[in-house]
Amino acid sequence: MKTDVIHCSALLGQSTRTVTLPGGLTVQMCRMPGFVTAYAMLTVGVGSIDTGYRMRGREVPLPAGVAHYLEHKMFDCPYGDAMQRFDALGAAANAFTAFDKTAYYFSCTENFPQALEVLLDFVATPYFTAGSVRRERGIIAEELRMYRDSPEWMVTANLLQAMYHRHPVRVDIAGTEESIAEIDAALLRRCYERFYCPGNMVLSVAGCFEEETVLELAERYFPTGKKAAEPLTAEEPKTVKTHYCEQEMPIATPIFQVGFKAEGGEKENMRHRLLDELLLDLICGETTDLYRSLYEAGEINATFGSEVMAGRDFICAMFDGESRRPQAVYDALCERVTALQRDGIPQGDFTRCRRANYGRTIGLYGRAESIAGLMAAAHFSGMKDIYYPLEILRSATVEELEQRLREDYDPANSALSVIRPQGVQ
Repeated sequence: MKTDVIHCSALLGQSTRTVTLPGGLTVQMCRMPGFVTAYAMLTVGVGSIDTGYRMRGREVPLPAGVAHYLEHKMFDCPYGDAMQRFDALGAAANAFTAFDKTAYYFSCTENFPQALEVLLDFVATPYFTAGSVRRERGIIAEELRMYRDSPEWMVTANLLQAMYHRHPVRVDIAGTEESIAEIDAALLRRCYERFYCPGNMVLSVAGCFEEETVLELAERYFPTGKKAAEPLTAEEPKTVKTHYCEQEMPIATPIFQVGFKAEGGEKENMRHRLLDELLLDLICGETTDLYRSLYEAGEINATFGSEVMAGRDFICAMFDGESRRPQAVYDALCERVTALQRDGIPQGDFTRCRRANYGRTIGLYGRAESIAGLMAAAHFSGMKDIYYPLEILRSATVEELEQRLREDYDPANSALSVIRPQGVQ
């Protein structure tokens, strides 16, 4: 059954239209007057944490990295590489695999209908050959080796392995050289059929385009569809596996990452992510006394930052940067969290941080690519519309943040990952 819903933001003077087609594909559109660029993204609800699925009561395991491998090979077409057609149309295209999603996207200032047709065509009609899939194995293996040579990548990879016992988020998005050796064309085809179903996809378009053109093409390429396989979930303890890990690499200054492991589900994680971004600013944002004291003491520098990493069934808050004494920074962060839990969050600090985060969030609605990403996130997290983040920030209270801080920022469930210069203790 087709549904058609429009959501409006009086504050932004903007609206989005969400249409669910009879075949199950959801199409989200946001026309932006004055824009000359169009941005389209087709997102599939499958990612690196999907290392198995359930069909008709039977659990079927999958090798790590299969979603990423599939993303690589989706651009193969009987006529050649889909990227060449994008290039010929003047469209800039790419794709990415995340922990729980895979996305294919392009932007252009002309030839939008033709570029959208290329996108829908190669995702709707996969083309895998045994030889091409075998050759890709070497390319992905080289990509894995390149990641292992990156200190910035490894400090995060090591932290996730320290924090998580069994959850597949602890495994590299691209898998391992051993796991990708198990992947062949037949397996890619099976995974495509299990997950690349219209009901497990969303097409998000923002900028300058004609809505009816988008809907006509989407319905042509995805007229019908079956239900996607049920992804497996991992039974993950609340505790971290270990509180500390380190590795030596050829760098000049130690880098570190601190993680606070929390519990969350897909429907709650969007709200939790926004609240956690507020909390990270309150714990050690640039305007806090802790940040200034660490910076003035030389414990951190301008590389220091924070982020929230969240997916379908996991969420963690992270601080990272360079420091010659990572343990001292970690101890200071844990002490700050404990003090805020004990003494509460000052109302003035909360108001300042909420205002700053609100301003940054509003800025997202002025960029076509950000709106497309928000629309996809809204679809998979169950948000009623893309303006819900503004409502969350408007309605957030000190008491709500303090509760979040008490429940999910336990220093006992935190970990420190360090990359040290080789031969230096």
